[in-house]
Amino acid sequence: MIEIESRIEGQTIELYDLEQKLKPMGYSIGGNWEYDHGFFDYKIDSQNGYQYLRVPFKATDGQLDTANTMVKIGTPFLLSHQYQEDMDDHAKIGNFSASFNQFQEPEEKDATFPEKYVKTGKELVKQLEAELLS
Repeated sequence: MIEIESRIEGQTIELYDLEQKLKPMGYSIGGNWEYDHGFFDYKIDSQNGYQYLRVPFKATDGQLDTANTMVKIGTPFLLSHQYQEDMDDHAKIGNFSASFNQFQEPEEKDATFPEKYVKTGKELVKQLEAELLS
């Protein structure tokens, strides 16, 4: 995991508005959210596992499944998952299927993040700052 410092950290926004801004940019809500916190994920690559830019958020009032919930954005970070191929032969069927399987038990939970994608992650964070701070 590689944290990327950002000016969006600590920003408070309505979850609905955040979702409306991030989804057109290619982000999806990660499947492992709870009632008080969650993540938006941007899949950078799917070679040798999956590499994501993950943007954490936490409810500041209410729960994530209620209307008008405000969330506070955490520090974005880069995350790499390498999956156990022998455990689930269906995880690599395709992008659609993989999007549902992205949180299966990884072979290596904190796999080394490929250096070649760190720059991409930093550029994505700059795009987030431009979108969310304008």
